[in-house]
Amino acid sequence: MAVRVLVVDDSAVVRQVLTELLAADPEIEVVGTAADPYLAREKIKRLNPDVITLDVEMPRMDGLAFLENLMRLRPMPVVMVSSLTERGADVTLQALALGAVDFVTKPKLGVAQGLEEYASQIAAKVKGAAKARVQALVRPAQRLEPESPRPAAPMTARFRTTDRLIAIGASAGGTEAIRAVLEQMPPDAPAIVLTQHIPGGFSRAFVERLDRHSPMLVREASDGELILSGHAYLPPGDRHLRVIRDGARWRCRVDGGPPVNRHRPAADVLFRSVAQNAGPNAVGAILTGMGDDGARGLLEMREAGAPTLVQDEATSVVWGMPGAAVKLGAAEEVLPLDRIPARLLELAGIHARA
Repeated sequence: MAVRVLVVDDSAVVRQVLTELLAADPEIEVVGTAADPYLAREKIKRLNPDVITLDVEMPRMDGLAFLENLMRLRPMPVVMVSSLTERGADVTLQALALGAVDFVTKPKLGVAQGLEEYASQIAAKVKGAAKARVQALVRPAQRLEPESPRPAAPMTARFRTTDRLIAIGASAGGTEAIRAVLEQMPPDAPAIVLTQHIPGGFSRAFVERLDRHSPMLVREASDGELILSGHAYLPPGDRHLRVIRDGARWRCRVDGGPPVNRHRPAADVLFRSVAQNAGPNAVGAILTGMGDDGARGLLEMREAGAPTLVQDEATSVVWGMPGAAVKLGAAEEVLPLDRIPARLLELAGIHARA
């Protein structure tokens, strides 16, 4: 049965182009469009779509306000369509915190041409969203406001080396899953290297948001940077992150190599490098995400002696990446999200002592 989609956007051009692109996929049926949230609300009641695409900046009612109401009163899969701007990144991350499953970006210029280039990506994300587990919003929106800056870590913690390493990969639903993991980590946790499928223009805003929520220092990795405990590293936009060995230490390798599994950064790239350069001194985890990126790399980590785990289906927004790892035999453990932070620390500690 085709996925029924409602397209919500104040731009007639975007509505038309999105409708044409999505309708070209035989597995998708565009059941309607709406120019603002009020019209969307009526059409959701009447058409009962499986998924809606929602512009983040809408007239008459802010896109975030509409999304919050929708996720409280009638939870359903939502794919945000946002502009590739600094404000677009901030708003989109707030939308994901409110319960949106995923997002696509639209270019500032040449909207029709730009969206056509992303046709397969848009269709894939809509179909993936239709399978997502969506829960009612119970958290008040005011919690999304930036928190007060936390004190910087003491200088003694900033220059410690590490003999343990945690590698994490995620995609759809991962922005919130990664936040949930990092906010439970102590400030002196083993170093963490991460990949999250996210457009280049969104990576800095994502890193800054994670840094506000985590006792660890979260930063964009720079090429050649020393990997230290108490720090979490994500690659800058549209770049792969690898771990390389420098004597007894690890450093970040950041490069613009070709996409892997259609992604840059790719979890397979990160995990493979960790398997080769950290082996049993690392722990690997895959969180919620669409597709199968990371499964083969996690298997290489397991074969290199690293303990591995994935997020379970019940707590994953999309159980694509974790499910693929389980199917491949890459995951030693399958855990709900709330148990993953403590288990990562436990496994890193056990392996360090061993």
